[in-house]
Amino acid sequence: MAVKIYSAQVMGLEAQPILVEVDIAPGLHIFSIVGLADKEVQESRERISAAIKNLGALAPHKKSQRVIVNLAPADIKKEGPAFDLPIALGYLLASGQLSFDPAGKIFLGELGLDGILRKVSGVLPIAIAARAAGFSRIILPKGNGAEAAVLDGIEVMEVENLAEVIEYLSGSKNIPPLSQIKIEAEFSSYPMDFADIKGQEKAKRALEIAAAGGHNVLMSGLPGAGKTILAQALPSILPPLSFEEALEVTKIYSIAGLLGDGRAFVSERPFRNPHHTASFTSIIGGGTYPRPGEITLAHRGVLFLDEFPEFDRRVIESLRQPLEERTITVTRVQGIQTFPAQFMLIAAMNPCPCGNFGSPQKDCSCSAGSVLKYKKKISGPMLDRIDLHIETPAVEYEKLDSADGVSSKEIRERVMEARRIQEKRYHGLAIKLNSELGLKGIKEFIPVDDSLRPTLKLAHERYQLSARAYHRVLKISRTIADLEGSEKIKDNHVLEALQYRPKVEM
Repeated sequence: MAVKIYSAQVMGLEAQPILVEVDIAPGLHIFSIVGLADKEVQESRERISAAIKNLGALAPHKKSQRVIVNLAPADIKKEGPAFDLPIALGYLLASGQLSFDPAGKIFLGELGLDGILRKVSGVLPIAIAARAAGFSRIILPKGNGAEAAVLDGIEVMEVENLAEVIEYLSGSKNIPPLSQIKIEAEFSSYPMDFADIKGQEKAKRALEIAAAGGHNVLMSGLPGAGKTILAQALPSILPPLSFEEALEVTKIYSIAGLLGDGRAFVSERPFRNPHHTASFTSIIGGGTYPRPGEITLAHRGVLFLDEFPEFDRRVIESLRQPLEERTITVTRVQGIQTFPAQFMLIAAMNPCPCGNFGSPQKDCSCSAGSVLKYKKKISGPMLDRIDLHIETPAVEYEKLDSADGVSSKEIRERVMEARRIQEKRYHGLAIKLNSELGLKGIKEFIPVDDSLRPTLKLAHERYQLSARAYHRVLKISRTIADLEGSEKIKDNHVLEALQYRPKVEM
């Protein structure tokens, strides 16, 4: 009779319990793992045999017997080393060398040859799935427990090696469950503060508007004007993550294996800054078995793309879907996965390839054709999806030598108040920010007074606004009004919003 133990497998950003069945029968020696197991899982046979032998127990290869391990359901691809521990325990249970009740328990862990347990990735989504499936306890390698302990309703046990697991399961050793860990917002770790940035008042104002409404920004200006520093300072004015948002982000980082340095959860908004040579897959996500990319790692935070036109054209254009739908669907032969991608895009570019076009001090060495080609790498539809277009001129000496400006804390308070207004306005709906409004939402929540129509008509004709750009102007106007605490959109709100549109639509 086969023994049954439970483990779990991550699929996309979710997880599913996996039944590990172990059956031992007399016959010529065989140790086989079936159930759509990949190479990493197949290699576990050698790790498990060595770990059991070094424990002092009878290993699978020491006896003429047929050991069959089935990972069910068989239509789900099993990958990673997390099945080492449950398979080893299943064998010891099936061979009569260990006796315990596996009911209600989930086991995860990679085995070393000496029986030590190494950490695995994807623990948080597995713990969430285990709790939802009715499991009461999860047994993990030491160092993984804190990640699962942010949840209530499930006991989390940390163990160092296979011997300790056996002692615990046999009742000879008591291991208390970890206490629940509270997720708390953090602000102190942000490297930049708006008070330290000299000049660029218009850019700071645009970023405040962007933070208040969740809008996307494109900064264009000479090298050294402060585009990168402005982008790095943006997270410091964003509101703290709520518990649900922190859980979402932590799940993503857990699956990506980025919860290192003893960090159990992500408590601050992500800031991702991939280099312009990054591949399409690393930015968008994918692989043989779809994994999250940079746009998903930036979920609930900021994605900063410096030297925006230098990114591969395919990467730039592929941002269209996530900027509109706030998700990204990756389709591969092995499966289809939809990842969240609700991020603020902050893009930066120079005025030309050499960076000196329009500089009063330096001559531009680029031809007219190369400047045009450089700018045309960002298509019109892509520009339409960016709400705020701002220029960052060179900073004058007088401003560099001036006193500190308004701090990030002061700006953050204004941003949080504007977001509270939006949260109240959209209470009960699936959206929270002005930038998330669709066409029906714009019609319902951003009514246009007759007094505003002449201004909007003139702007539509002068700036050659597309329908999408026109609606984005309305959403930015709504955010500016929220920052002022105004119930209605006024003419000055629309005029300021229009300042952040490019002078000529491309």
